[in-house]
Amino acid sequence: MVTFSQSKKISKKPSSMAIKILSFLFPLILILSLFTLPSQSRPYKPPRHRRHRDWPEDSLLPTAVSCAASPSRSQPPILHALLHSTVSSTASPSRYQPPILHALLHSTFSFAASSFPLNDVEPPSYNSPAATAGGGQWVLLQESVGVSAMHMQLLYNNKVVIFDRTDFGASNLTLPAGKCRYNDEAIKEDCTAHSLLYDVDSNTYRPLMVQTDVWCSSGAVIPDGTLVQTGGYLAGDHKIRLFTPLNDDQCDWIELEQSLTIQRWYASDHILPDGNVIIVGGRKAFSYEFFPKDSIENSQNNSVFYFNFLKETTDRKEENNLYPFLYLLPDGNLFVFANQRSVILDYVNNKIVKEFPMIPGEKRSYPATGSSVMLPLRLSAGGTDGTPPPSPEVEVLVCGGAKGGAYVKALKGTYVAASKSCGRLRVTDPDPQWVMEDMPMRRVMPDSLLLPTGDVLILNGAGKGTAGWECAVDPVLNPILYIPNEPESSKRFSVLNPTTIPRLYHSAATLLPDGRILVGGSNPHIKYNFSGVTYPTELSLEAFSPPYLDPEFGLIRPSILSIEAPAHYVISYGEEFSVTFTLGLYRADGEFMVTIVAPSFATHSFGMNQRLLELYIVGVQQLSAFAYKVTVHAPPTRNIAPPGYYMLFLVHHGVPGHCVWIKMQ
Repeated sequence: MVTFSQSKKISKKPSSMAIKILSFLFPLILILSLFTLPSQSRPYKPPRHRRHRDWPEDSLLPTAVSCAASPSRSQPPILHALLHSTVSSTASPSRYQPPILHALLHSTFSFAASSFPLNDVEPPSYNSPAATAGGGQWVLLQESVGVSAMHMQLLYNNKVVIFDRTDFGASNLTLPAGKCRYNDEAIKEDCTAHSLLYDVDSNTYRPLMVQTDVWCSSGAVIPDGTLVQTGGYLAGDHKIRLFTPLNDDQCDWIELEQSLTIQRWYASDHILPDGNVIIVGGRKAFSYEFFPKDSIENSQNNSVFYFNFLKETTDRKEENNLYPFLYLLPDGNLFVFANQRSVILDYVNNKIVKEFPMIPGEKRSYPATGSSVMLPLRLSAGGTDGTPPPSPEVEVLVCGGAKGGAYVKALKGTYVAASKSCGRLRVTDPDPQWVMEDMPMRRVMPDSLLLPTGDVLILNGAGKGTAGWECAVDPVLNPILYIPNEPESSKRFSVLNPTTIPRLYHSAATLLPDGRILVGGSNPHIKYNFSGVTYPTELSLEAFSPPYLDPEFGLIRPSILSIEAPAHYVISYGEEFSVTFTLGLYRADGEFMVTIVAPSFATHSFGMNQRLLELYIVGVQQLSAFAYKVTVHAPPTRNIAPPGYYMLFLVHHGVPGHCVWIKMQ
């Protein structure tokens, strides 16, 4: 059996007999694939546990197809004829269609020199934490983009807005001719860019122009795909800026006449069920407000709402409550975490409706920076009598951080060991309590990302110190894979292959549409500093490919062909829709997940608005030799899935394909 942790070596050079068989087999496959198999539907049975299932020997289709993971711009007409004769396929908003024809002609099988029995070859199975140990691959995308990536936001056109700050002087990226800023606090004339637009598909970028300082700001994407970016420093601390994605290479930042009510520096934003944005906290800002300002009706007609919880969680000299973690709950209220405390906020009526126990151990908020995600929301079916589906369980994960007092000590050159612990809080339990476990290594300033599989990737950060200028040492280079549903706690964490580039203060990371992780930034200095320091300013961009992207899993990687819904890629709440896809190899009791992921605004170790939902699968149907259809229920309410764009991933035995973008409305 070929597995990720392969111990039995198979020859990579096929025998002459195998080559002859292949020369006969490929045309035969092409001919057979012209004929549609009878439509076979089967009820979907959720797996007991998606990490521990073996491949039965009789479950393989006799085919040498490998689903390639690299995106293609168009679908050749022959692909439709060969693989999808009963399904109409429309162009994906992500501009991605799977290059199956290439896969047919370039098989990734390995053959034994002595024989070629397909029934003896089992596909690699990505089904255990042990299989991922030491896995993953790093690729340097750009040695320098001229700007350190302090903030990142992926948009639905597969481009990433990246920006830093403006108050330190010139960057290493020049603005187009004739564009300069003359209102800068650092230099009289600044003709350099402090923001850029990175194109994921082409690995290229172009400069963007911000008017005022965006240092340590916040953001959220509203339903039409526009990034609303709020606050910053100095002249930018009250500003509201918009970036609307277009494909004409002319779009740029727009700064609104309207301002925030008070300064917002180190605040957090979250999209709400009505499509508006709540802005919470910031330095000496013990309150929250909304964009647009009149989006929430209230009896006092206030534009800003005092939130004493933020004052109560402020530590003397250190704060340790900036960039609070925010999560919209299925009941419409907001979970808020700061320092070591957490509450549920009814933001409409400005009252706390529940307070949770303190998380044990260290501080978790800036500058004692930990990281957090809301674990995947698993959706269920409604009743046969038309009753709505039950509300999903909600569990929050918080990892890393630093001891109280560590920031003050770091300013004096003493670096305290970072936190090693993670805490999980099941918010929807009647009596929620933190359940603690240890990571394989200590970490402050980590980034936590939800993967399409529902697992969590933890990367970046340091082993000692805190966030802040020159306040951390011992960069942690190895990512960690955390598997929330692994029943054995000793197997939940896996240490993956390391990068060679330290990513410390002011670094960021975000999930990309093909399942890779974009990583950039790191500038622990007041200005850009490239020499004479231990950790120079980083202007590079890297991509980390988690173990599920290993070419070994090409045969079981699904490739989405189309979304079948009344409004194509626009999905209504509660409706049933289908995803058609192709597979190189498929097992009879195929194990699938369909997940949708809201892209996050990433900065300072927190992915604002990051959200993953596992959709309820109604059934799976075989359409032709290589084409299948899975039918799912859309999220039932806006509280569970706020309106806007999501990446939809199809995951087959722990291996996701390239996403397509859908829009919930």
